[in-house]
Amino acid sequence: MKKTALIMAGGLGERFWPRSRKVLPKQFLSLSDDGKTMIQLTVERVRPLVDPADIYIVTNRDYRHLVLEQIPDIPEANILCEPVGRNTAPCIGLGAVHMEKKYGDAVMIVLPSDHMIQYESIFLSALEDACAIAEQGPLVTLGITPDSPETGYGYIKFQPERTLGRAFAVEQFVEKPDQETAKGYLASEQYLWNSGMFVWKISTILANLKQHLPDTMSGLRAIQAAIGTREEQAVLEREFQAFKSESVDYGVMEKAKNICVLSCSFGWDDVGSWLAVDRMKKSNEFGNVVNGNVVAVDTRATIIQGGDKLIAAVGLENMIVVDTPDALLICEKDHAGDIKKVLDHLRICNHTEYL
Repeated sequence: MKKTALIMAGGLGERFWPRSRKVLPKQFLSLSDDGKTMIQLTVERVRPLVDPADIYIVTNRDYRHLVLEQIPDIPEANILCEPVGRNTAPCIGLGAVHMEKKYGDAVMIVLPSDHMIQYESIFLSALEDACAIAEQGPLVTLGITPDSPETGYGYIKFQPERTLGRAFAVEQFVEKPDQETAKGYLASEQYLWNSGMFVWKISTILANLKQHLPDTMSGLRAIQAAIGTREEQAVLEREFQAFKSESVDYGVMEKAKNICVLSCSFGWDDVGSWLAVDRMKKSNEFGNVVNGNVVAVDTRATIIQGGDKLIAAVGLENMIVVDTPDALLICEKDHAGDIKKVLDHLRICNHTEYL
């Protein structure tokens, strides 16, 4: 069966402020040593399985020009622009109805645009397995074998005695746990991290959207009927505005019955905050990850990201320092998850120029 891919690229990447901004969010930035942006790496990663003509990107309409600049091989018609953000269920549904209009049915690989994968050949092998399983009808997700009691991810509980190929039947999706609960998940060896990567047939996901999110599916059908007509943009605007904001995890995956998960270990990172830089980049002998014109004295386990301006750090430990031309972030690593609160404060104070 034909393979297609949908890459979700509409997020704001707020926990990567101040480098990630509304005009240039995280997925369009380079965080790797090769200079390639995260969305470019995502497209490259899937191209051995999917022809560029069959790769779709859903993004905010403000970022269409960034996609065209960074991914020139993708047909312009395959760049689908959401009028407003409505979470992952409408995003995936929009891609699915466009694909159904073109292909009828096909296997659909769904990937976020801002993940990093260390072992790409193992990743591709997992995707191939997932595609073969998806052709048989189930919804398939890639679970990551946990190596620590992580509290920042959702988890998937699987049933080791029920298998389809090398995938396991899913028993339950669970929300981000506290530390003690996460330790229990790790010890049980029956839980995987929820990666947010999916594989299914177009017909399968649309049937599940119809069953579990009928109002959303009704709007998506109206959008599909208008594709290629003079009313397409007006219908898209009207229907998308009316959609309830709903994640595909909560709206579909937690309710569906026929779900399989592959247990994967391919060096995955969701790059959720500045702490990912510690995992992605090599630290020096003091545990510091430094970029730019930096002098560090008696400084340990600290992330310092700058540019041409000299940054002198003295006596820091377990800190994040990020310098940009108009904003400077100084944050304890333990509070990296609170960076979004800075943006909330900026909105309240109407300092939108820094968002």
